[in-house]
Amino acid sequence: MRGSERGFAMPAIEEGPGDARGGRMVGRREALGVAGAAVCGLAVAGCGVGGQETAPVQSIKGQVLAKTADVPVGGGTLVEQWKIMITQPAEGVFKAFSAVCPHRGCAVGSPQDSVMTCPCHGSEFAADSGKCLKGPATAPLTAYQVKVVGDGIVAV
Repeated sequence: MRGSERGFAMPAIEEGPGDARGGRMVGRREALGVAGAAVCGLAVAGCGVGGQETAPVQSIKGQVLAKTADVPVGGGTLVEQWKIMITQPAEGVFKAFSAVCPHRGCAVGSPQDSVMTCPCHGSEFAADSGKCLKGPATAPLTAYQVKVVGDGIVAV
């Protein structure tokens, strides 16, 4: 069925002389349309449904993850080497979580008002437990056991 049969007129497509092989040349609008569709497809794929696997980091047992002085009370410090967020929800209480959001794998930010927020899609996690407080993530952050040894926070 043609456009004019559906109640609207289709603009005429002008055929150019073609390329050296005798094929039809692609116009600027067609090229931009294809490129736009590809970009939209990638954007939608990045926001797809499903979780990001956040397997615990191996071989950190016994490692000093951070210094106690580097983790503010009520805040946190990202250990980039292992993508671990160390928090201090209360004076002298240290917690460690994967900084990788289980929704799509973005790194969560340092705690603000006891909440770590994923900047990509807005998921929120409790700084004292890693529990998911607000989606789209549905799983908590992976927790790590830590203890204070001297002035260091050590993975158990």
